[in-house]
Amino acid sequence: MKIAVTYDENGNVFQHFGKTQYFKLYDVENNKVVKSEVIDNQGLGHGALAGLLASYHVDVLLAGGMGMGARNALASYGINVFPGVNGNADEAVEAYLKGTLSYDPDTTCHHHGDDHNCGHHSK
Repeated sequence: MKIAVTYDENGNVFQHFGKTQYFKLYDVENNKVVKSEVIDNQGLGHGALAGLLASYHVDVLLAGGMGMGARNALASYGINVFPGVNGNADEAVEAYLKGTLSYDPDTTCHHHGDDHNCGHHSK
């Protein structure tokens, strides 16, 4: 299984899927992380990011906020999305693997100004 997390330079879950510059990818075998790497988003945004993640064979995405267009694009590639995740990316992946991940399936992003934090919005 491969897990991707929207990633910031401080090691935390980035809070706006469409504006994330990095993803941290985790290869998982037998419910344990065996490899991780940080990749650049290649200058892509929103819906195009779904194709990027699909090219890396991502199965699961942990993220902050995202709009329905991005969710639909990810779903079209069979990527399971867990939005509304906050905090350290590595800890979020460990929590996911343990079945204790704190996330909000209703977290969305309806507007795209420069000064907001999508991870804390709800429908």
